Amino acid sequence: MDPLFWPSEANRFRRFTPESLAAIEERIANKKKEQVKVKGKNKDQGAEEDKLTPQLDLKICKTLPSLYGDIPAELVGEPLEDFDPYYNDHKTFMVINQRRTIFRFTATPALFIFGPFNPVRKKAIKILIHS
Repeated sequence: MDPLFWPSEANRFRRFTPESLAAIEERIANKKKEQVKVKGKNKDQGAEEDKLTPQLDLKICKTLPSLYGDIPAELVGEPLEDFDPYYNDHKTFMVINQRRTIFRFTATPALFIFGPFNPVRKKAIKILIHS
């Protein structure tokens, strides 16, 4: 099969970092600006949008398909950038446990206190996903 159809090895599993969160926030801001421009231009015309839907094989609590390859041992249980295009402009990250089960969490502060990079929140996520 053509390698263009397979996800690239280098971009598949990336840690969720403050830079990742900043990039997501920038995409959200750009999307809002585009929506304002489209609303201003086409008030009378019904502009049809290409709506993305979540990939069925990357749903929460499903096993990561073998198509995506093996997850490196150091990234098991760690917050990762979501590689589902639907979540490209959502403040979310994913965590994959040893059994390759997908968990998705929001990157907004939990209890208005614990951000996504807070050590207490990281420990709580590790406890939650432990099989």
